[in-house]
Amino acid sequence: MARYSYVAKSLDGVQKTGEVEASDTREVAKILHQEGFVLIEAKCEDKAGKSLKITFPSFGVGVKDKIFFTKNLQVMIASGLSLPRSIGILAAQAKNKKFHEALDEIKTEITQGKNFSESMQRFPSIFSDFYCSMVKVGEETGTLESVLDILDKQLEKDYELQSKIKGALLYPAVIFVVMIGIGTLMLVYVVPTLSATFIELKVQLPITTRAVIGLGNFMKKNLLAVFLSTVFFVFILRRFLGSVMGKKLYDQMMLSFPIISPIVKNINAAYTVRNLSSLIASGVSLPRALEITANTLDNHKYKRALMESEEKVKKGEKFSEALKKYENIYPSTLIQMIAVGEETGETSVILSKLADFYENEVSEATKNLASVIEPVLMVIIGIVVGFFAVSMIQPMYSMMDAIN
Repeated sequence: MARYSYVAKSLDGVQKTGEVEASDTREVAKILHQEGFVLIEAKCEDKAGKSLKITFPSFGVGVKDKIFFTKNLQVMIASGLSLPRSIGILAAQAKNKKFHEALDEIKTEITQGKNFSESMQRFPSIFSDFYCSMVKVGEETGTLESVLDILDKQLEKDYELQSKIKGALLYPAVIFVVMIGIGTLMLVYVVPTLSATFIELKVQLPITTRAVIGLGNFMKKNLLAVFLSTVFFVFILRRFLGSVMGKKLYDQMMLSFPIISPIVKNINAAYTVRNLSSLIASGVSLPRALEITANTLDNHKYKRALMESEEKVKKGEKFSEALKKYENIYPSTLIQMIAVGEETGETSVILSKLADFYENEVSEATKNLASVIEPVLMVIIGIVVGFFAVSMIQPMYSMMDAIN
C-alpha cells in the first residue's frame, strides 16, 4: 500500500484534493468514484522518497462521441429533463476524459445562468462554430430539441462521408506501405548478398545493376540515418503543408489531379449545401450561414468562394449569382438548383436534396476508387519489380555466357 495525494472532481464540477492509501491509481479512482468523484491527477511517494506523478492523457473528442452526446441530449430534452441534468448525466457517461471535463464545466456554467451556446464556445476544439451557432438559434427560438435533431443527422452524415473516404484510401495506402517495406528489405538484405557474389566472380556489371547495388550498400551502412532522414522529411513536409503556402499548393493539387479532383469537388459541394441547409432550416440568416459554412470547409478555394459570396449577398446579390464566378469548383447544376430554390422560397429544401445527391456521388466514386487505383498501383509495382529483376538477373546471364 502507498499513500497518494489526489485531485478529483464531482459530477457537479466541484474540485476536491486530499490523500488516500491505496495499492495503485486504479484503487484511488475506485475509492473516489464511490464518493461521487472522478480522479483527475494522483501522486505517490516511492521507496526513495521521490514524488511520482500520474496523470491521465487527454485524447481528442471524436465524431462518434459528439453523435452520442447530441442524440441522447435531444432525447432527454424531449423527455422533459432539464438541460443541466441532461448534460450532467451525459458527462458521467462520457468515456473520453477531455469530453467529460468539458461537459462538467458546461453544466456548471449553465447552472450559474450562462447560455448553453456560450458555454460551448469555450471549447472550440470540441464544438465547432457551426455546432454552437445551431444551438444558439435553438435557444433563441425555443426549438433546441429540433435543432439537436438536425445536428444529430448532420453529424451522422459527416461521419458516414468521412468513413467512406477513409475506407476508399485504406487499400492503396496499405499497398504503398507494404511496397516500401518489401523494397527496403530487398535493398538492405538481398542486394548486398548478390553484390558480394558479383564482385567475387569479377562480373562486368551494367549501370542499372551498379545503381541498385550502390543504393543497397548505402542503405545497409546508413539505415538509421536513412530512417531519421525520412522521419525528418515527413515532419518538414507536414509543417509545410500546414503553412498557408503549403495548404494552398496542396488544395490546388487535389483539384487538379484527374482521379481525385471529381471526388474532392463533390465532397466540398456536399459539405457546403448540407451545412447551409441545416443552418438556414434552423433560422440562421444566409450571410451568417455562408460565414459559418466557409469556416467548416478545409479547402481554401471553397472557403474563399463562400466568404466572397457572403460579401455579395450582404450587398443584395442573390447567392446563385454570386456563385456563378466559381463554376470551376462548384457544378453549374448546383448553382442552377440554388437559383430555383431562391425563386420558389424553398432554398433549404433544395440544398438538402442537393446534399443527398452529392453525397451519393461521393459514395459511388469512393466505391470505384479502389478499382481505378489498383491498376495504376499494379503498373508501378510491375515497373519497379521489373527494373530490379533485370538489374539483378542480367549479370547472371553474362556469367552464364562467360562460362559457356
